[in-house]
Amino acid sequence: MRTLAKTEHEAFGVDIKSSLYTRWVGSITERAFVRECMEGIDAVLHAATLHKPHIASHTRQDFVDINVTGTFNLLEEASAPGIKAFVFTSSTSVFGHALTPPADAPAAWITESVVPIPKNIYGVTKLAAENLCELFARDRGLPCSVLRTGRFFPEEDDEQMMRDRYDGTNLKVNELLYRRADIEDVVRAHLLAVDRAGKIGFGRYIISATTPFKPEDVPDLRKNAPAVVNRYLPEYELEYRRRGWSMLPRIDRVYVNERARAELGWRPSYDFGTALRRLRADEEFRSPLAVAVGSKGYHG
Repeated sequence: MRTLAKTEHEAFGVDIKSSLYTRWVGSITERAFVRECMEGIDAVLHAATLHKPHIASHTRQDFVDINVTGTFNLLEEASAPGIKAFVFTSSTSVFGHALTPPADAPAAWITESVVPIPKNIYGVTKLAAENLCELFARDRGLPCSVLRTGRFFPEEDDEQMMRDRYDGTNLKVNELLYRRADIEDVVRAHLLAVDRAGKIGFGRYIISATTPFKPEDVPDLRKNAPAVVNRYLPEYELEYRRRGWSMLPRIDRVYVNERARAELGWRPSYDFGTALRRLRADEEFRSPLAVAVGSKGYHG
C-alpha cells in the first residue's frame, strides 16, 4: 500500500485493523464483506493470512477459516466482475519437509518443481489456497499468480536455538544467501505479477534474493557453508570478523528464483553481495521500504 500510493493506481487496503493504508476494515472470512470490497476493482493482491507463529495462538480451524475459506471467498468474488489479475502471497513454508534433506544428503536445491510436503497446518492451508488459485485460473479463467515468498519480516527467528546463537542482523544477512528477500523486492515482484497476469494465466514463483550458489555447490553447502561462501565472496570474512559475526556452518536448502526473473521480468536489488557492500561502508543493508515498515510483530 505504501508503494502503490506513489503510483498511478488507485489502491484500497482491506484489513482487520484500521490504519493509514486501510480503506475497509473487516475479515475476508465474511463473504458479503468481500463482495462489497470487490466493486470496481481491477486487480487483487491477497496477502491476508495466519502465519506460522500463529500456530501457538490459533486453532487449526482458524487457519482453515482464514487461509483457505478466506482465499476461496476472494477468488469467488474476484471471478464475478472479470478482475484482470489475482496475486496470492504464499510462502516457501509450503515445501515443508522437502526443505530438510536427510543428514547425509546434499542441501536441497529448491525450485518450483520440488513437490511440497507441508509439515504443519500453516503449510497445509497455504498449499490448499495455492491449489484453489490454480483451480480458479483453469476453470474460471481468472489470471492468478502465486508468489512463494522467502523470509522478509524483520522479526526475530522463531527458533530459540538460532536466537541464542546469532545476532539478529547477522542471521538475516546470512539468510540472504539462500532463503530471505527484502520487502522492497517482494513488493516489486507482486506488482510485476499484476502486470503480467493476463499473459501468464497461472504461475507459481519462488520470491527470494538471488543466490550466488550453483547446483554443484549443494554437497559442500551441507558440509562446510563458509568455504562455499568464501569461494564466491571471500571479502565477507573480514567484514564478519570486524563485526564479530558468524557464518552458518551448514546450509540445508537454497531457494532458486530463476523462474520469477525469467517470466515476471523480476530483478531483485537486494542480496548477500549488496548487503555486504553496504555493511563494509557502514550503511543500512535493508531497503528504505524495509526500514519504513519496520517490525509489526505477529500477535497484536
